[in-house]
Amino acid sequence: MAEYRVIGKALRKVDAVAKVTGTTRFADDLAFPRMLYCKLLRSTEPHARIVSIDTAAAASLEGVHAILTGRDLPIPFGILPVSQDEHTLCVDKVRFIGDPVAAVAATSEEVATAALDLIKVIYEPLKSIASAEEAVAHPEPRIHDYGDGGNLHKLIDLEFGDADAGIAAGDVVREDLFFFEGSTHLPMEQHAAVAMWAPPPDGKLTLWTSTQTPHYVHRAVAKVLALAPARIRVIATPNGGAFGGKSDPFNHEIAVAKLAMLTGRPVKITLTREEVFYCHRGRHPTLMWVRTGVKRDGSITGMHFRSLLDGGAYGSYGVASTYYTGALQTVTYHVPRYHFQGARAFTNKAPCGPKRGHGTPQPRFAVEVHLDKIAEQLAIDPAELRLKTLVPPNSLTANYLRVGSMGLGTCIAKVVEGSDWKRKFRKLPEGRGVGLACSSYISGAGLPIYWNNMPHSGVQLKCDRGGGVTVFCGSTEIGQGSDSILAYIVAEVLGVDPFDVAVVTADTDLTPVDLGSYSSRVTLMSGNAALQAAERARQILALHAGRKLDVPVERLTFAGGRVFDSKDRKRGTSFAEAVQWAEAAEGTVGTVGSYTPPQSAGKYRGAGVGPSPAYSYSACVAEVDVDPETGIVRVPTIWIAHDVGRSINSASVIGQVEGSIYMGLGEALMEEMAYRGDLKVVHKIPSLLEYKSPTTLEMCDVVTYLVEDPDPNGPFGAKEVGQGPLLPVMPAVANAVYDAVGVRIDEVPITPEKVLKALKRKQKGEPARYGPDSFPEIPWPEPVRVPTPWEGGDGKAVDRVHA
Repeated sequence: MAEYRVIGKALRKVDAVAKVTGTTRFADDLAFPRMLYCKLLRSTEPHARIVSIDTAAAASLEGVHAILTGRDLPIPFGILPVSQDEHTLCVDKVRFIGDPVAAVAATSEEVATAALDLIKVIYEPLKSIASAEEAVAHPEPRIHDYGDGGNLHKLIDLEFGDADAGIAAGDVVREDLFFFEGSTHLPMEQHAAVAMWAPPPDGKLTLWTSTQTPHYVHRAVAKVLALAPARIRVIATPNGGAFGGKSDPFNHEIAVAKLAMLTGRPVKITLTREEVFYCHRGRHPTLMWVRTGVKRDGSITGMHFRSLLDGGAYGSYGVASTYYTGALQTVTYHVPRYHFQGARAFTNKAPCGPKRGHGTPQPRFAVEVHLDKIAEQLAIDPAELRLKTLVPPNSLTANYLRVGSMGLGTCIAKVVEGSDWKRKFRKLPEGRGVGLACSSYISGAGLPIYWNNMPHSGVQLKCDRGGGVTVFCGSTEIGQGSDSILAYIVAEVLGVDPFDVAVVTADTDLTPVDLGSYSSRVTLMSGNAALQAAERARQILALHAGRKLDVPVERLTFAGGRVFDSKDRKRGTSFAEAVQWAEAAEGTVGTVGSYTPPQSAGKYRGAGVGPSPAYSYSACVAEVDVDPETGIVRVPTIWIAHDVGRSINSASVIGQVEGSIYMGLGEALMEEMAYRGDLKVVHKIPSLLEYKSPTTLEMCDVVTYLVEDPDPNGPFGAKEVGQGPLLPVMPAVANAVYDAVGVRIDEVPITPEKVLKALKRKQKGEPARYGPDSFPEIPWPEPVRVPTPWEGGDGKAVDRVHA
């Protein structure tokens, strides 16, 4: 680390002062002359045909300027090309309580809300589907007229080698069922958007919105409004938290754009907290079945994993989410033969999507608790079992995922030592326990949502004759520090102060395309693009500085705002003068950089989900106190080690880790998207009062270890940290509860009533467990069979029956 001047240091973020002084302008802070306000009328039925909508009374209300219904916007949209199943406003059918059916633009929010009360909608109720199991059992009435049959959105069957034979070769075969309840993101900032239309001859639309994916919002708006993309400008405002909940293009964004076009005035919408619950796109409730064969030493011989996801009313990222529930099991532990079957069902609930960890926390919970049970069955310490089965670095998995650097062994060693695991495990007094779990996660997806050969991220860089540098990139700042990462990387390469680097991001008119802030991709992908652009700028500056100073280019050092001879520091000049020399010689100093991930090794259908330029790794030990009288679980301390590759900013990395712990603790103990029998969300009005999440009183102490195992694919060796540390928290807590009181809670959240029920079963001599007891019969397709690399496979399927 000694050779770096910026990388690895605990610097403040470039937007920190603006954030803490309140000068950052979020979407809801924006206001324009003559601005109108939009409100959406939402369905009161979970599943119904729209018989009629009468807007006459609302249209006559003073202050109302325009009203839209589904017939005004008939073109569908969606984030994935295979799931274009959403409309800005429902056209003929509503699919969940909260589905928008009309939009009003008025002079104030109060007038717009009053107008909603005057719109009369007549519904013809249809049978509603309340769960994934019910969707399997009842193919009719269909919620959508596409998918893999009935109310099953997606069915997947992938087999890598003969998994049944592999499992049978084990000395011990174990089978378990798990359930992971759905939860939502809870960003501090609610969704908001403002649209402005410049009428012909300009004919240009500008949309400011709190989104993680301005590129995809731009694409959806162009499609639905039938506008040329060049006539649309999308500006992603800074997000006050997102966690995946602002990754989709949303109907409210398109509605305000259309209303601005109709009225010729700016139109703004800010969702209420209730409406954020309706937007949802949170964690899929997931039922899981896993069967694994192991040798006496703990080595895995084969694994069969099934998942059933409750997708809610729309597709969203759901196809990818389903694949992700089976993709990453093989990049943590060596699984020589592997069979994955996944299903996603449509139900009449708010649509699920990519909450932090996107499809991987659920199977990680299942696998880590499953392995804990196997370790006990084999009488092996759970930490030792994991250490014996780690995937080796620089290897190819059974499902053709390329693993590069792999620091999980060091992570396990750190938390085992730090938590005093050997002294505590199975040795603490009744009611106290420790549990261990591990995880892995991607550093960006290997393929774009819309497959093409273009870069995933681009950067333009301008060097100013005054000594400043400006970075232009399409990435979105959602609180994770992506703007700062760009500044730090450029500052390191060019030897300038990072606070002399201006960062312009997330504006489709001004910045090159970046696919968005999701899948923990920004540090690696945008960072690599920025690194390339900065290195190209450095080459230009070094060429002309070397000529002026009469110093060989290879001896020039860029540091401290200067360019100088590494052998004679006095022989140099300021960075600003170096820019002036270069500009005088060849004009404005501007460079570009871009990044495209390495090609995936898998060639089978479904191989696009799972590949990543690098995988991060985490190990976690949780200590719990369980009150056997009440079932209440408290977590005083969590020890976590995260293989980040290289910390670009150590303070920011630790902040990301601790944020993951907080979110994981909520999912482990209390968070759930609960529905009543009539499918209304969380009691009568969804709010932060009814939806339980940890406060500062429930947050535990966190001991963080950063493991640096630089990956050659990351900028300066960096890997992701935004999502991976969340994954081991829930299974570590579940395993700790078992260590404390001897009962298995095979589903999350681990609430007091579940613990008490399991304890009562234990007292009666029944299985000391709380969790699901069956997995429904699903009409799985013919499997896609892919020989493993060690069977001579080339990544292609040999049986393409279902392809």
